[in-house]
Amino acid sequence: MLWLGIGILVIGVALLILSILLIKPLFRLAGVLGSLQKTTDTLPKTVEDLTNQTSNAIGTGVDTLNQINIQVKELSPLFHILGDVGRATNRLSSSITGKVDHIREKTETSKNVSSTKNLDGFYGFIALAYLLFRRK
Repeated sequence: MLWLGIGILVIGVALLILSILLIKPLFRLAGVLGSLQKTTDTLPKTVEDLTNQTSNAIGTGVDTLNQINIQVKELSPLFHILGDVGRATNRLSSSITGKVDHIREKTETSKNVSSTKNLDGFYGFIALAYLLFRRK
């Protein structure tokens, strides 16, 4: 029984020395945990502020998109008119191109006729006579 008491006394002294040695690190750990608690205490408010700002930004974006959609709807008839004008201009230019091609073909045909029948000099003489007649 005596040995049992001495063993318990040795274990008690060892635990006392261990607790004395661990006091300083445990106080540091308590300080770190206290700082962590302060940080985590402000975290919900920070997250709430961030969520509110994000919601406001999304709401502003939605309002802007709605305004853009309204303005596009107002401009849509103008775009249709411009498209109609573009198509009409395309048709007009196509018809003009067709007429110019037809005139070019006629001119090339008459040029070929005059060169094959050696009428170049005759046409030149007529053009010179016309110019002289106009000057007088």
